[in-house]
Amino acid sequence: MELETGAPAAGGGCVARAPDGRVVFVRHALPGERVVAEVTAETASFLRADAVAVLSASPDRVAPPCRHAGPGRCGGCDWQHVALPAQRRLKEQLVAEQLRRVAGDTRSVVVEPAPGETDGMGWRTRVRFSVDRSGRIGLRRHRSHEVEPVASCPVASDDVNGVDAGRHRWRGARTVEVAALPARSGGGPSGAVVTVTTARGRPMDVPRLDAGCVVDGRTVQEPGGMDTEVLGHRYRVSGGVFWQAHRGAPAVLASAVLDGLEPMAGERTVDLYAGAGLFTLMLADAVGASGSVLAVERNARACEDLTVSARGFPQVSVLRAAVDADLVASRIGSPDLVVLDPAREGAGRPVMASLRDLRPSPRRVAFVSCDAATFARDLRVLTDAGWTMPSLRAFDLFPMTEHVELVGVLVPPVTT
Repeated sequence: MELETGAPAAGGGCVARAPDGRVVFVRHALPGERVVAEVTAETASFLRADAVAVLSASPDRVAPPCRHAGPGRCGGCDWQHVALPAQRRLKEQLVAEQLRRVAGDTRSVVVEPAPGETDGMGWRTRVRFSVDRSGRIGLRRHRSHEVEPVASCPVASDDVNGVDAGRHRWRGARTVEVAALPARSGGGPSGAVVTVTTARGRPMDVPRLDAGCVVDGRTVQEPGGMDTEVLGHRYRVSGGVFWQAHRGAPAVLASAVLDGLEPMAGERTVDLYAGAGLFTLMLADAVGASGSVLAVERNARACEDLTVSARGFPQVSVLRAAVDADLVASRIGSPDLVVLDPAREGAGRPVMASLRDLRPSPRRVAFVSCDAATFARDLRVLTDAGWTMPSLRAFDLFPMTEHVELVGVLVPPVTT
């Protein structure tokens, strides 16, 4: 069908109206275009479609730099067809709309580029590939289990692509993650690690690689992890442990959190969803030996990495536990400062309610999120109780996709 496309929508597409009045979410389009759309999914209330021909193009449309991009192809990038400045404007609209609609917050949003970002390519320091039945690696097609064979990903760094995982067959594997972190800010790589999950624990022959290899949590070829430096702090990150993907993200986010919290010597701090401890070490340095940092993380390997990285910081305690409402209510004490950095699904209303009910309230909370919708949902729990968000920063740490990283600073209501 021919459609006129309107505002951007969550999911990487644009909103349009079908002749019968139903909403259509159109991928591979831009606002204000006229396109020929092919329906890919249908419900009683809306359709999903791909723009397979452009009859009237937006001035922000560009030729996709990746040969795997396009209708029915790789689902890893939403906006390869969009000029980079326009991508940021679209993200600003999407974040502002979620804040207004879900949290009742009407502020405007500015999406900041990562330092040194020029063309939106080559930024990923880790890529998780799927594996097809023949053992080839690739990325899943949009809303599909089908694998688009991708031997070399153009949004991945040269160090990730240099592992050349695509020239091997990975029979028996389900996913293959290739990671290569910079040894220090602006420096070369610290080496690479390939992390494999197998299909139902089946044995597999691991290819010979110029990289470490971890299979189902077991190191089969050293190194099993990497060392990286952020703002003067050294971190250990094992294969498969979460670390920010954009090469500039750790320094940008750590700086934003510290600037927002303004930690002081002697303060008690809690780092929830701490991962490998990016914020933990920064906070420990800021509060000093007279302060304390409790880092809470459920992943055992991440806790091990954090414990190694925190040697020399006796004020750091590591608690291996899932973050839930009971933990926040009964096991973190009365912190002066809290950092929340949950996964895409967010912290959830029960966790936010427990945080809201802490007495005394934390002086400030830094909320780091990669999903505007769950961020707005969780934010509403605090703002409905009188909390305010004096600072919100948005960073374009996922070029070529609809995703954006948010850092909000929240303060409790003044009590008399």
